[in-house]
Amino acid sequence: MTLSLILFAVLLFTGLPLYVNLGFVSFIYFFMNGLPPAVVVQRITQASNSFTMIAAPFFILMGNVMNTSGVTRKMFNFANTIVGTVPGGMGHANIIGSALFAGMSGTAVADAGGLGNIEIEAMRSVGYDADFSCAATVASSVLGPIIPPSLPMVILAVAAEASIGRLFMAGIVPGILMAAGMMVVVAYYAKERHYPSNPRPTWAQVWTAFKEAFLALLAPVILFVGIYRGVMTPTEAAIVAAFYSLTIGLLAYRDLKWKDLPKIFLMSCETTGVVLALVMVANIFGYVLSIAQIPQMMSHVLLSFSDSKIVLLLVVNVFLIFVGMFMEGTAAILILTPILIPAMMNAGVSQTQACMIMILNLMIGVATPPVGVVLYVVSHQAKVSFEHVTKATIPFLIPLFIVLALVTFVPTISTWLPNLVFGVST
Repeated sequence: MTLSLILFAVLLFTGLPLYVNLGFVSFIYFFMNGLPPAVVVQRITQASNSFTMIAAPFFILMGNVMNTSGVTRKMFNFANTIVGTVPGGMGHANIIGSALFAGMSGTAVADAGGLGNIEIEAMRSVGYDADFSCAATVASSVLGPIIPPSLPMVILAVAAEASIGRLFMAGIVPGILMAAGMMVVVAYYAKERHYPSNPRPTWAQVWTAFKEAFLALLAPVILFVGIYRGVMTPTEAAIVAAFYSLTIGLLAYRDLKWKDLPKIFLMSCETTGVVLALVMVANIFGYVLSIAQIPQMMSHVLLSFSDSKIVLLLVVNVFLIFVGMFMEGTAAILILTPILIPAMMNAGVSQTQACMIMILNLMIGVATPPVGVVLYVVSHQAKVSFEHVTKATIPFLIPLFIVLALVTFVPTISTWLPNLVFGVST
């Protein structure tokens, strides 16, 4: 197994696609240990034949439809109408708009690429500094994978054989706390830099903005109520949400044209194909790790630092923060889940809390250098240097890490709502 891991690390730095790397290393391990190749086919089939995994393409489709149909602009206008009158109001609207859009997009990149461009342009047009506008957008986009629905949570649920419904519910409270913390940062800088506020809107303006955004705002409500009431599973909710987004885009708002559908479907298929390829080969890689007893060895190593669960969680967090700085989130989830989740559970951490610790760490990583993909997306969109965006983002990371610490050491923050909805579980 040592040779296989060394080969994996070497190939990782050659630029070889991750799914090719994982599949190749796993096959080499099978060959060297005389294991039947048919198991490879069986594991791939098992990974792709997953009811939970069906949710992924539909959440991807929903995010693409929302971005294309102009729904994002209506949501931001509504958020700006509500909170735009307070100092730094448009910065607060940035956070709230991303929180609302997180209930539909499921990914940080979709938030930054769709809603982010609108937010940055609006903030800069009324006098906000370019780097601050970008930083608020980068930080708020982290909410995309935290507040359900979340594509990374779907992938983690598959990899960890966890309940996707429980993970969705577990992300709500941390997501709200993160949004509140970022709004505190916005309020501080708004006072320090004398950022403007909007004129107080009339009730007619509020009502108009609400009516325009109502159908879009209804999407996360349908998802939450449907799952909470047991009307549909999270996977079925993804299908309903995708159909709903197509319906309002084509028939209600009519900003989405029939001619746009082939491009949207193609984009969704391409993204789904990459995700599914990673999940399939990661299933094989996880099987190899289990045969080689790597999770058990990792648990022993982590527990050898101390008998204290607190020390173990500190070590895991530091490790995940470091990984998140250098590795893309989905890849890290697929590689590390079979190793770290069992290790944390062996130390007495519930599966739901362990999964949330991993998600929060790795999703914060999309906003941290050197491989923070959202930093690059926003920097490119706003034509602001990567260095300036990164420097301005640092204060926004403080509340994110505070919430991470709370989730790590106060289990009820991530487990209370799942236990309320689905009952107490491990």
